[in-house]
Amino acid sequence: MHQRPPLMPLIAALPSTVPFVGPEAQERERGSAFRARIGANESSFGPSPRVIARMAEIASDMWMYCDPDNFDLKVAVAAHHGVKAENVVVGEGIDGLLSLVARMYVAPGDAVVTSLGAYPTFNFHIAGVGGRLVTVAYENDRESLDGLLAAVRRDKAPLVYLSNPDNPMGSWWEASEIIRFIEALPQTTMLVLDEAYGELGPASALPPIDISRPNVIRMRTFSKAYGLAGIRCGYAIAEAQVIRDFEKIRNHYGVSRMAQIAGVEALADQHYLQSVVARVAAGRRRIAGIAEANGLKPLASATNFVTIDCCGDGAFALKVLQALLSRDVFIRKPMVPRLDRCIRVSVGLDHELDIFAEELPGALAAARGN
Repeated sequence: MHQRPPLMPLIAALPSTVPFVGPEAQERERGSAFRARIGANESSFGPSPRVIARMAEIASDMWMYCDPDNFDLKVAVAAHHGVKAENVVVGEGIDGLLSLVARMYVAPGDAVVTSLGAYPTFNFHIAGVGGRLVTVAYENDRESLDGLLAAVRRDKAPLVYLSNPDNPMGSWWEASEIIRFIEALPQTTMLVLDEAYGELGPASALPPIDISRPNVIRMRTFSKAYGLAGIRCGYAIAEAQVIRDFEKIRNHYGVSRMAQIAGVEALADQHYLQSVVARVAAGRRRIAGIAEANGLKPLASATNFVTIDCCGDGAFALKVLQALLSRDVFIRKPMVPRLDRCIRVSVGLDHELDIFAEELPGALAAARGN
């Protein structure tokens, strides 16, 4: 018998779970493809045509390693946001950056504050470094700023996570409330402000970027409004020393040459971005209309998805989700109490929303046992 080298105790104690089961895994298990892929909050509209053209132009250059400094993309991001390149770090999507933040600020046993039901990948990375998650319930389908602040103070947390606009509910806080929250935080607590959906919500939800605050990290991605989820590229903006600390441990060859160049080109085409924002807003209205036509309650959204209150309990909403999956419609839903009464539907192409509209009545009937 061969003996397996022992894992570190922390890793050995972790459950063998992942934050998400992707639609591809579900399709393999089902043995068939989904007709409507409207569950992962991707942008079915895809990237800008000029981004696609540039990616095609440079495809033959992919034999080269990427620029480990991400220089051109950092400069482009800095110019876009009116900061310096020293205030920007690029990573493998927000997920990759969250992994670094966990390593940078959390020791085993440290309390880390987040909302109950918020982005699960953050929790995954905190567990991976031995942090102790402290969760705060949503309040009126929004992350509770006062609740998060109270938990930070009570547990002396070195790190707190807040998404604005929010996933999975699509809700948001106005910038004035976010600023109030930041100003009330202990200086010893780092805030991760996840703005993955920032381009899709009202401008009034985004506070001005203040790189003088050393305890705030603002995160953005090319996966949502820019339509580049498949290339895994995001960035963080923070005070210069915080960025230098990222540089100590980040994967310097983690963001591909293709991703870096596509990101630069995407930022340059703001006209296309605004067209996507308009199409997403129209898609949200259509999803809301479909929900209302079926007696359900759509929640106001500042993202590229609509969370729909199924007007029952979590068990009923789960039946609705399962019935839609069986009808080849991929969606997702919140799973924690109170939020779990809902399903979540991403804005998709017209034909995908046609399919959702066609299949929802039957799914509801099946969930009700009719």
